[in-house]
Amino acid sequence: MAFLIRIIVIAIIIYAFYRLLRYILDPMRKLDAAVENGSYYFYDDVNNVRKNFFIAMRGVVFEGEKYLGTTEDAFEVVSIFVWTENPDKLQGFSKEDFYFLQKEISMNYPDAQINWKNPIEQLMKNEG
Repeated sequence: MAFLIRIIVIAIIIYAFYRLLRYILDPMRKLDAAVENGSYYFYDDVNNVRKNFFIAMRGVVFEGEKYLGTTEDAFEVVSIFVWTENPDKLQGFSKEDFYFLQKEISMNYPDAQINWKNPIEQLMKNEG
């Protein structure tokens, strides 16, 4: 009986350690921490086209939807739509910030055309 209890206690300790490790390494937790700290974080599963990517920058979360298409010699992500759920938090952002985001996205998806949804789209169309 004592042997069985020891095995159960060891299994519980191993499981708790596993859960703690998964919590610490969870990318969504890192994204939430970046939003709260107002820092930059890019969360993406590059190998899974169906999963959207998330970018945290200065307390705002941007979401990007990827679309697969054909290039000259392969199937690649050819179109990306980026938006934020909270456009009211965009106060203080400039075109330079969005150019920076475009550059960061282009590093992972060089063949993709990046499109912004409103109100960011209106800012990027205004030249001058």
